[in-house]
Amino acid sequence: MEHFHSNFCYSDEETIKLEGLSAEQVKELHAKAEKHEFQAEVNRMMKLIINSLYRNKEIFLRELISNAADALDKIRLVSLTDPSALQTNEDMSIRIKADRENKLLHITDSGIGMTKEELMNNLGTIARSGTAEFLSKLMDSSTSTDIQQELIGQFGVGFYSAFLVADRVVVTTKSNDGEQYIWESDSGSFSIVKDPRGPTLKRGTQITLHMKEEANDFLEPDTLKNLVHKYSQFINFSIYLWQSKTEMVEEPVEEEPTTKEDGAVEEEKEEKKTKKVEKTIWDWERVNNVKPIWMRKPSQVEQDEYDEFYKSITKDFEKPLTHVHFAAEGEVSFRSILYVPKTSPSDMFQNYGKIVENIKLYVRRVFITDDFADMMPKYLSFIRGIVDSDDLPLNVSRENLQQHKLLKVIKKKLVRKVLDMLKKLEGTQFDDFWKEFSTNIKLGVMEDPSNRIRLAKLLRFASSADKEKLTSLTDYVERMKEKQDKIYYMAGTSRQEVETSPFVERLIAKGYEVLFLTEAVDEYCIQSMPEFDGKKFQNVAKEGVTIDESEKAKESHKNLEKEFEPLTTWLKETGLKDLIEKAVVSQRLVKSPSALVASSYGWSGNMERIMKSQAYAKAKDPSQDFYATQKKTFEINPRHPVVKELLRRVVEDKEDQKAKDTALLLFETATLRSGYSLKDQTSSKRWTKFCHAFSQTIGTQT
Repeated sequence: MEHFHSNFCYSDEETIKLEGLSAEQVKELHAKAEKHEFQAEVNRMMKLIINSLYRNKEIFLRELISNAADALDKIRLVSLTDPSALQTNEDMSIRIKADRENKLLHITDSGIGMTKEELMNNLGTIARSGTAEFLSKLMDSSTSTDIQQELIGQFGVGFYSAFLVADRVVVTTKSNDGEQYIWESDSGSFSIVKDPRGPTLKRGTQITLHMKEEANDFLEPDTLKNLVHKYSQFINFSIYLWQSKTEMVEEPVEEEPTTKEDGAVEEEKEEKKTKKVEKTIWDWERVNNVKPIWMRKPSQVEQDEYDEFYKSITKDFEKPLTHVHFAAEGEVSFRSILYVPKTSPSDMFQNYGKIVENIKLYVRRVFITDDFADMMPKYLSFIRGIVDSDDLPLNVSRENLQQHKLLKVIKKKLVRKVLDMLKKLEGTQFDDFWKEFSTNIKLGVMEDPSNRIRLAKLLRFASSADKEKLTSLTDYVERMKEKQDKIYYMAGTSRQEVETSPFVERLIAKGYEVLFLTEAVDEYCIQSMPEFDGKKFQNVAKEGVTIDESEKAKESHKNLEKEFEPLTTWLKETGLKDLIEKAVVSQRLVKSPSALVASSYGWSGNMERIMKSQAYAKAKDPSQDFYATQKKTFEINPRHPVVKELLRRVVEDKEDQKAKDTALLLFETATLRSGYSLKDQTSSKRWTKFCHAFSQTIGTQT
C-alpha cells in the first residue's frame, strides 16, 4: 500500500507516515486537526519517566502489549452482557509489524478501542483525584527514587514508555461507541483528528512508533520475538509477529526459443521444466505458543505438561524431581507452580544469598521480573517456578519490586507450600532430594525460626541404630529409652570417627541411640534448635551427659569418685595444672583411659576444627579467642589399667616424674581422640615413644 505524508501536526521534515491516505485526505487532516498541549503534569511526568525511571528501554514493548491485552480483556468483558460487541471485529489478537525501511513499529490490537473523549482523557491528561499532591511528591528532590517509582506505579502510565524508543507516536483507534480517530504526539504536544480513511480497524487500537535512530534494533523481527518470549509469552491472547521465512518453491525454467528448422518437426508437447528456488515469504507468525498452564486446575494438567513447562522456563534438560501447583486466596490472590530440580546447581553455595533468577513473577500473565531476592528465602534458592498475581501493585519501571506487604504475604505462602511439598516426598524420591539439598534444609533450620519445626521434621542423620539408612528426628524420638530425656548426638568428620569416639562408648553399650553428625553444618544446625518434640539435644562431647543407672550403680560411682579423688585433685593442681578446668571420674568411658570434655557453652572438638578452618578464610572474630582458650574437663576411666597405675603412683609420690609424664601423655592422647588439635604438634611424637615404653613397664597397651 502506498504511503502518503500527513503534515497536520508537524513541519515538513517531521511528517508522519500513515497508510492508506489519499492526497485529498491529507488536506482534510491539515484542515481539521485539533492541536493540544499536554497537561503540564503529564509533560513533567513523561520527562521523569524518559530520563530517570526506565533504565531498560526494552520494556516499552511489554507495556504496550500489556495495554493491548487489557483492551482485549475489556471488550471480552463487555461481550458477556452484549454479545454484539464483538461483531465489529471477531479477531481477538495483538499484532506486531516492523517497517525497517520507514523506521516504524506498529502494535495493533482488536480490543475495546477509544472514543475521542477517551483519547483526550487517557493520553492527554491525568484524570485522577490527588494529581497535584501526586506530582508535588514526585518532583520533590527529597523523595527517594523508590517512592517516586511507587507513586507513578499507582497511576499506571506505561503507555508513555513508548517515548523511550520513539520520537513520535501515532495512535489510531476505533471504539464501538464512536468513529475512528488519530492521536499524534512528539511528547511535547499532541493533536487529535477524525480519521478520513473511516473505520479501517473495525474496532481496536494501533500504535505506530517512529523509532529513534538508536532504537533501530527494535525493528528486527528476531529482537521483537525474543522480547515477546521474555515478557509476554503467557498473555491470554494470541500475539502475531509479521515475519519472513524462506521456502523452496517450484518455478518454471525459461527455455531458449526454438529455431525455424526445429519447429518444422512436430513433436509431442513436453511438460514444462521446473526448478526449485529459495523465496522469502512474509506472513503472520504466532509467537506466544506456550500456554499458561498455571491458569488451569491441577487435575486438568498432565505430568508431561508440567515437565515440559519446567524445561521451557528453566532451560534444564532434566525433568524436575517434584512440583506443586496451587492457587492462593485471601489477603492476596495468586497462582503458582513451583519445582524442585533433580540436581542442585554447582554454584549454589558460591552464590548463596545473591539474587537468583529462579522465580519468575507475572502480573496478569505479563512477565515482570525474575531479578530479585525477596520471593524465596536463601535456603530455598534452588526452587524454580512462576508466581502470577492480579493483586500485586507495581512501580512504573517494574525494574524493582515495591517493598509491599503483599509481596511478604506471597513469600510466606510460597515457603509453606514448598515445605508441604517436601514433607510429602517418600522413599527413593526423598533420598534423591536429601542427597542434593540436605545442606539447604539445615541452613533453613538455622535461618528461618518461623519454619524451624517444619524444617526439623525433614532432617535426616546417620545413627548408631542403623549402619545403612539415615534416620529422622521423629523416628529417633519414637525409639528413645523409657526414661531418656535428651536426644544424643556426636559430631565429627566421618562415621568411623564418631562411632569409635570415646564419648559414645558407654552410651552405645547401654543401648542408647546416638546421632552421628558428619557434615560441617550439622552441629550448627542442631545447636540452633532448643528442642525437638519436647526433647532437648545433648552433645555427648560436652558436659551434661547423664545415664539412667540403678541405685547400686550410682553408689558404686560415688565410691569410685572417692577412691580416685587423690588423682583428680592432683591432675587439676599438679599434673595438668593450667591445662584443664577440672578432672572427674567419667561415666561415659568404657575402653578409653581418658577424654577431654567441653563445657555446655564451649566448643566441641568438631566445632573447634570448623571454626579454625573458617578463621583462615575470613577476618578473625574476637569471640573466637574466648571460645578457643576455654579450659576443658578431663575425664578419666577408673577401670583402665593406666589410670589405676597412675593413681597408685600419685598416692605414693606426688612428685613422681613418670606420673607427670603419663598424665601429660593421657591429656594429649585425649585431646586428639576428642577431636581437638595439639598446640605443640612435636610433643605427640615424643610421647608416643614414651607410651610404648611405659606400657611395657606396667604390662598394658594403650
